[in-house]
Amino acid sequence: MSSAEDFRRIALGFPEAYEDLHRARAAFRVEKRIFGLLGARGGKALFDGLGADGVGVVKLEREHQLNLVAGHPAALRPTESYGHHGWTYVVLDAIDAADLETVLHFAWTHVAPKRVQKLLGGRGR
Repeated sequence: MSSAEDFRRIALGFPEAYEDLHRARAAFRVEKRIFGLLGARGGKALFDGLGADGVGVVKLEREHQLNLVAGHPAALRPTESYGHHGWTYVVLDAIDAADLETVLHFAWTHVAPKRVQKLLGGRGR
């Protein structure tokens, strides 16, 4: 099981990643592009009993989104409004740190420029 602290630690571990605010939520960016958010709120059953610290949102390529959601149905779901654009909820209590790192890696590589991805030593897309 993961926490908001795990999300933050992993997200900030990618080259040139930094944290700032977006609509009063912690936003994780590279080159001004958001690849993850903490403190998401929503209205469906996904959020029953979860505080804002229990859910994150990531931006994934559509193919990665579909594959990851299929592999982790309890932890990942496309967002209601922008799921078709790759925005995906992450229920932190339902995903372990290793899988969260994979999800955040895909999110980071989706928005990071190729010159920044090279800093991972070939582990980018």
